[in-house]
Amino acid sequence: MRYPELSYWLSTVDEPLTPRPPLAGDTDADVVVVGAGYTGLWTAYYLAVADPTVRITVLEAQIAGYGASGRNGGWCSALFPTSLPALARRHGRDRALAMQRAMRETVHEVGRVVAAEGVGCDWRQGGTVVLARSEVQLDRARAEVAAARAHGLDPDDLVLLDAAEASARCAAEGVRGGTYTPHCAAVHPAKLVRGLARAVEARGVRIAERTPVTEIRAGAAVTPHGTVRAPVVVRATEGWTPGLPGHRRTIAPVYSLMVATAPLPDSTWDEIGLTGRETFSDHRHVIVYGQRTADGRLAFGGRGAPYHFGSRVSPAYDREPRVFAALRRTLGELFPVLGPDVPVTHRWGGPLGVARDWHASVGLDRASGLGWAGGYVGDGVGASNLAGRTLADLILGRDSDLTRLPWVGHRSPRWEPEPLRWLAVNAALRLMLAADRAELRTGRPSRRAATVSRLLNH
Repeated sequence: MRYPELSYWLSTVDEPLTPRPPLAGDTDADVVVVGAGYTGLWTAYYLAVADPTVRITVLEAQIAGYGASGRNGGWCSALFPTSLPALARRHGRDRALAMQRAMRETVHEVGRVVAAEGVGCDWRQGGTVVLARSEVQLDRARAEVAAARAHGLDPDDLVLLDAAEASARCAAEGVRGGTYTPHCAAVHPAKLVRGLARAVEARGVRIAERTPVTEIRAGAAVTPHGTVRAPVVVRATEGWTPGLPGHRRTIAPVYSLMVATAPLPDSTWDEIGLTGRETFSDHRHVIVYGQRTADGRLAFGGRGAPYHFGSRVSPAYDREPRVFAALRRTLGELFPVLGPDVPVTHRWGGPLGVARDWHASVGLDRASGLGWAGGYVGDGVGASNLAGRTLADLILGRDSDLTRLPWVGHRSPRWEPEPLRWLAVNAALRLMLAADRAELRTGRPSRRAATVSRLLNH
């Protein structure tokens, strides 16, 4: 497999993507982690830091960063897939705020480790601006800020911008306002995950690549190359989870796709803005996201690819010409300076993991020794760090503020069986895409799409 072709990010790391040796027969460990993405590596990192005597083995089907960790939009944010009002309804206001505070602190914690371990990942904490390009979207921005205030977030955590303030950060076409939060850093995600892999190896963690896990059970992770026996087994497989026996309906893998332009001249960036390397989005129903890369490209992505029957994951699904064309068209609509003459040099995609209730979770069943984390719905760059720290505390038996957060031990319901899952997910996606088009055309909100969006995102 040609790993650099999986994403712009993996094509620009400063090391060869040569797989580490696979597992060489049966072995024992204190902790075995399945998956060498952010979740698995952060878990290994914090365990090794806390207790260097713990024997840790990380198993990876391909290479570290093969999955979403090497392909995502590069937002290390304080975003959590369940909204603050929904968290408060389910867990109470104080616990919801504790979750939000932990996510905000996580952004700084990742930055601290990046600096301490010398991980060169183009880190820049410029925050996030979410644009409103219609009155409907501006109403959503106002409502989001009002809800944040009502549930106890500080004014500095999320601010409402007028048209001039929003355009000063990101000068997209037709901006009427927006929101801004400082709690996000733009990163080169593949450099982050590859640097993290080196950091855990330097602390004595073993990473076995090209070692797919075919079964997870109490006390063991089974692979074609042998079995790792360990009292603690952590599942950190996110969008690839349905491929494990017994987990077909645990997570729905939903594809998100991206494009990246060639490096843009300073004159173009003068028109676009993003001088602080703010990450950006807008208040449409179907998520789009972008960043100004350290080498001067605009990397831009969004949902819109179909969900595949039976929660199938395949390299063939990483590339959807229709979605790439829509992303390129949207990029030109947002920034007319990026007309058809501006080349797009990279196109890629991959699955993210969605729990049935849109609620990420982390936990450890002490009776079986089985741990897990995931269901980030695309917000995993930051949340995976919090998950890794939390899993380390759970495994080591520590009672901490992290282990008392409301996502610890949460069990999402299973997704519906097919064909109901395929019909529902794709129908909702089509409805929201149509609603976004209609709202921009008519200026009126879509009530049906708003209902679906609330159900899916909150």
